[in-house]
Amino acid sequence: MSLKEQFDAAVADSKNLPERPDNMTLLKIYALFKQASSGDVEGSRPGFTDMVGRAKYDAWAALKGTSNDEAMQQYIDLIEGLK
Repeated sequence: MSLKEQFDAAVADSKNLPERPDNMTLLKIYALFKQASSGDVEGSRPGFTDMVGRAKYDAWAALKGTSNDEAMQQYIDLIEGLK
């Protein structure tokens, strides 16, 4: 199974986890997904009043420079650990 196929399977699995992960883990899942599928973060950081958007942006920005393949593998490993 290719890395892309494993990633797609992990994305599907992430929707059926036995319990909802904590917010920090959810941010990590989001950031790894975005890095794997879109690459480095683009655009400006959301304003002070958009706390959720700002947290998501910061989590994604922290992965800047991580390759798509590396982000996919980290995402797969994280979802496997949560199952």
